Amino acid sequence: MSSTPNERKLFGTDGVRGIANVEPVTAETALKLGRAAAHVFKSRAPTPKGHGRHQIVIGKDTRLSGYMLENAIASGVLSMGVDVLMIGPLPTPGVAYITRSLRADAGIVLTASHNSYEDNGIKFFRDDGYKLDDAIEKQIEDLVFSGEIEKIRPTAEHIGKAVRIDDALGRYVEYAKAAFPKGMTLEGLRVIVDAGHGATYKSTPCILRELGATVTVLNNTPDGTNINKGCGSTYPEVLCGYVKQLGADVGITHDGDGDRVQLCDEAGTLVDGDDVLAITALDWLSRGELKKQTLVATVMSNLGLDHTIRDAGGQVVRTQVGDRYVIERMLADDLNVGGEQSGHMIFRDFATTGDGIVSALQVLRIMMDTGKPLSKLRQVVQKFPQLVVNVRVKSKPAWDTMPDILQLVKEAEKTLGDAGRVFLRYSGTEPKARLLIEGRDAGQIKSLADKITGRIKERIGS
Repeated sequence: MSSTPNERKLFGTDGVRGIANVEPVTAETALKLGRAAAHVFKSRAPTPKGHGRHQIVIGKDTRLSGYMLENAIASGVLSMGVDVLMIGPLPTPGVAYITRSLRADAGIVLTASHNSYEDNGIKFFRDDGYKLDDAIEKQIEDLVFSGEIEKIRPTAEHIGKAVRIDDALGRYVEYAKAAFPKGMTLEGLRVIVDAGHGATYKSTPCILRELGATVTVLNNTPDGTNINKGCGSTYPEVLCGYVKQLGADVGITHDGDGDRVQLCDEAGTLVDGDDVLAITALDWLSRGELKKQTLVATVMSNLGLDHTIRDAGGQVVRTQVGDRYVIERMLADDLNVGGEQSGHMIFRDFATTGDGIVSALQVLRIMMDTGKPLSKLRQVVQKFPQLVVNVRVKSKPAWDTMPDILQLVKEAEKTLGDAGRVFLRYSGTEPKARLLIEGRDAGQIKSLADKITGRIKERIGS
């Protein structure tokens, strides 16, 4: 199966993203986005929630360009008569939580997640801490391009003011700890954390230590240019090597903004999002806490996950790629556990968005509860051989304009039959085509993948 590229002007699958100081991630566009967002959120709630003023929270990760975008977007918000609450570097889920906690009208976080420091992006949250739906994004986008609000210029005391919230980190730490049972500690657990020089460099080690774990921290000295550089969830082999070398019980690594997590067991083996979903969903299912006995995953998750949950009496429903779509399905069907293979997991009993440390705490709780090492817990799911190949492309034409590529996909699907699948899409955040191919025979899927990706390179490879 295949998907078409996103055709909107600003918003991709996860907010606005690109090279910092190159459109659309410029100070000029950030200012316009700030103005448009302030107008939209102010219009959605004509009566301010507190202090007689409308308020928007702004947080960021540790990228150098965050300073530029933070000031630009704040200026746009202030120019519309809305106050700004600055919270500085904090994980994306922390921004969502602080937005709810302070009863603000919206939250904005400046991050490009797992991308290198040259990139940056702008994500928005509603007042309830959930990501924006397409309709609100389109409303903001239309205002940016239409100039419709150019004449709205509050003056005198009606201009917004900016204040810095000094206790945001402490608030987030306490919130995350609440996702772990009060009567339980992590005493005796040796944990290695790779913070990737990102937004979790203070919060995750603090949370784990306050819960009693012995923590060793890697890559927690951000300088604005080293976020995700050879470390973090993009390079999990770094963490795995240290866990094995130092004899730790578990390793935890985040992406740049901390909304996802990957783990490593005591043997130095990577534990990805599918493993975490299987471990936690089975536990919640056994305790009657998995709503409607249903787990939400995306089309990228391994077929072995479906078999594992089905054999335990539950089911897996799938969405398109993107944690926002997972959350939308969870909200629509009133489900409470879902996520992606990449490590975005949403536990709606505790969080409104993907939260790396909250997700990790669910696994650590099961380890402490059962007394089993992570290497044992991860054996609950038997994965099908799966291959994911990224091809850098110079453009993203619709797949139906390249029938030769679609024909190769159809032939692969026919070859695999019911025991496998093929999924081809463009990345929503990078100039890449992503091919996922899955089946029972690793050699067969490698051969099929080579044919498809070879043709993609011929047609649109950069």
